[in-house]
Amino acid sequence: MTSPASRRAPQSPQQPELSRSLRNRHMSMIAIGGAIGAGLFVGSGSVIKTAGPAAIVSYCLAGALVLCTMRMLGEMVVAKPSSGSFADYARTAIGPWAGFTIGWLYWYYYVIIVAVEAVAGAAILHAWIGLPLWVLAMGLMIVMTATNLLSVKSFGEFEFWFSSVKVAAIVAFLIVGGLYVFGAWPGASFDFSNLTSQGGFTPNGFTSIFSAIVVVIFAFGGAEIVTIAAAESKEPERSVARATTGIIWRIILFYVGSIVLVVTIVPWNSAKVLASPYVAAWNIIGLPGAGVVMDVVILTAVLSVLNSSVYVSSRMLRSLATHGDAPAWLVATNKRNVPTRAILAGTVVGWVSVLLAYLSPDTVFSYLVNSSGAIAIFMYLMIGASQLRMRRRMEREAPERLTLRMWLFPYLTWVVMAGFAAVLVAMAVLGDQRTQLFTSLGSLVVVLLAYAVRRARGTRRPEPGDSGTAAAPSDGAGADPLTAR
Repeated sequence: MTSPASRRAPQSPQQPELSRSLRNRHMSMIAIGGAIGAGLFVGSGSVIKTAGPAAIVSYCLAGALVLCTMRMLGEMVVAKPSSGSFADYARTAIGPWAGFTIGWLYWYYYVIIVAVEAVAGAAILHAWIGLPLWVLAMGLMIVMTATNLLSVKSFGEFEFWFSSVKVAAIVAFLIVGGLYVFGAWPGASFDFSNLTSQGGFTPNGFTSIFSAIVVVIFAFGGAEIVTIAAAESKEPERSVARATTGIIWRIILFYVGSIVLVVTIVPWNSAKVLASPYVAAWNIIGLPGAGVVMDVVILTAVLSVLNSSVYVSSRMLRSLATHGDAPAWLVATNKRNVPTRAILAGTVVGWVSVLLAYLSPDTVFSYLVNSSGAIAIFMYLMIGASQLRMRRRMEREAPERLTLRMWLFPYLTWVVMAGFAAVLVAMAVLGDQRTQLFTSLGSLVVVLLAYAVRRARGTRRPEPGDSGTAAAPSDGAGADPLTAR
C-alpha cells in the first residue's frame, strides 16, 4: 500500500526532471548578477556615510566572509549538485528540521525581494513614464515571471545580458575613475586627499568599520544563487567550481575597487554620497549624462535581481516539495521542464506584497521587509555548520568527490561562522538594525513552530534519494553514501 508520505512526495523516478540548458557563460553571469545589485550602486552610500573612507575595510572584511562561505558551499555543490543547494545540504548534514527551516526562510526572503525590487524598478520608470507606480511594478513582475515561465534558458539569457550591462558599467567606472585619481584624465591631478582630509580615514571611529559590515553583508547577498542554478547546468561541477572561486574574486574586486575610487573622488561627508555615490563621482569627473546612464544601469541591476529572485524562489519551493515540506503539486514541470506552479506560487506572494507596498508601506510592507532582513546571516551560518559535518562524512565515505575543498578546514570554517555570529550581535546592538534582527528572529520562530506542527501530525520525511535533486555520482552500491544516514 502506498504510504501518505509517498503520496505527498513522489519517489524520484516519477519526479519530473529540471532542464539542463544553462551554459558556462550563463553560470558565470548568474554568479556576478546575483551579488551585484542596486545595493552597490545606491546602497553603498549609506556604508560610506557610516564608516567614511574606512568603508573600504568594511567591504574587504565582508567580502572575505562571503568568499569563504561560497567556497564552503562550492565544496558541497561540486560533490553533490542539488536544486535545493544549501537547504538540501542542511537536511543531509544536520537533519530534516534544518532543511525545512532554512528552505522556507530562504523562499520567504526572496519572494519579499521580488516585491522590493519591483517597487524600486517602478520608482525609476515612474520618472520616465507617467504611469502609476503600482502599475509599473506589476508590469515588471509580469515580464520577469513570463521570462522564467518560458524556459530556464530564457532566464539565463536575460541574466547574462543584465549582468553584462552591470559589469560593463563597473569596468568603465574602474578605468575612468582610475585615470581620474591618478591624474591621467583631462583636468585631473594625482589626488588621494579625500581619504584623510575629511576627518581622517576613520572619521567616525574604528567601530564604524564593523557597524558598516552589517550593511555590506547584505549587499553581497545573492552570490549563492549560482549554486542553486547548478542543478540545471550542463556541467554543474565545472560551473560551480569556477563561480565559487574566480568569479567571486572578481565580484569582490568590483565592489572594493569601485568603492576605493568613490571615496577617493567624492568627499565621504558630501550630501550627494547618500543619494547616489556613483552619480556623484561621475559628475565630479565631468562626464555628461552620467545621471541618466546610471539610472539605466541601476534599473538593469534591479531587473537582474528581480529576474533571479523569481527563479531562485521557485527552485527552492520545488525542492521543499520534493521532500514533502510543501504541497506535492509544486514539483510538477511543464513540457519545457520549467516548474511553472512553483514560479506562480512565489510570484502571487510577490504581487500581494507589491499591493501592500502601496496600501500600507510604513506598517505591513515595512514589517515584511524587516522580517526577512537577517535571513541571509542565518543561511550563511547554516552553510558553515553543514559543511563542517558533510566534509567529515565525505572524507570517510566518498573522498573522491572532494575535488573542490574549503581552505584551512576546519579552522577557517569556524572563524567565518564566528564572524557571522558577530554580525548578529552587532545587529542587536545597533539601533537601526535591531528591528530587522528581532523581526527576522520572529520569522525563524514561526518556521520552527511550523516544523514542530508538521512533525506532531506525523508527516514523515522522504528517505534520502527521494529528493529529486540533480544526479550525483554513484558509489557503485546503489545508495549515495553522502545521504545515507
